[in-house]
Amino acid sequence: MTRAKTVLIGLGLLLLALVLLIRFNPRTEFMLGGGLINLGYRLQDRLSSFDFVHDESITPEQVWKELERQNELAGGMRGLFPRTPRHPVVAVLACMDGRIDVSELVGDTRHYYYVVRTAGSVLSPAEQDMLELAVLNGVKVIVLTTHTDCAAEAAAVDPKLREQFPALISLMDERVKRVEEFMARPTIRDAIAEGKLLIKHARIDTTTDRLVVEVQHHDAH
Repeated sequence: MTRAKTVLIGLGLLLLALVLLIRFNPRTEFMLGGGLINLGYRLQDRLSSFDFVHDESITPEQVWKELERQNELAGGMRGLFPRTPRHPVVAVLACMDGRIDVSELVGDTRHYYYVVRTAGSVLSPAEQDMLELAVLNGVKVIVLTTHTDCAAEAAAVDPKLREQFPALISLMDERVKRVEEFMARPTIRDAIAEGKLLIKHARIDTTTDRLVVEVQHHDAH
């Protein structure tokens, strides 16, 4: 048997073993799916022709046209690989920072997550209503996140920026208070007391995507 044939047979057996492992091990299949998400991001990272950041001559209209084109491509792929409808059991509050992607954060694209994005991860009354409605619709875990290197947090401690962005700063100053208001809502309070809802606070490391759980005095376990 030639060396080439030996290599091909070895690769074939390795592929077969991988297929069988995926087929009969759901955790491996899940992890592989999450790995492919990250692989997709890494493949796109190097495509400078799609990088709006480093081309200062690009106009807003050109950005919009490219966004439309990319959406058309993405929609076509979605048509080829339709997703199974899922009902979320987790709600995540996250800052609007572009570095945060919940699918990449948890390696899961199956729509198990309601995602609420706000500036500085502040819960306004409208977002509180949304999360309360989500709990009534079956959400069992709420993750209230902040993140490292947050522009809104930096602005809140910068005298010049505090003066320049008063509305944002007002929200940031009330961030803890808004969480306490949410925790005190009867629906939320009762769901926690009955063991039907868990609320966690976590800080996202935007470099590693790690969730670091933070203990708050009003944390619900």
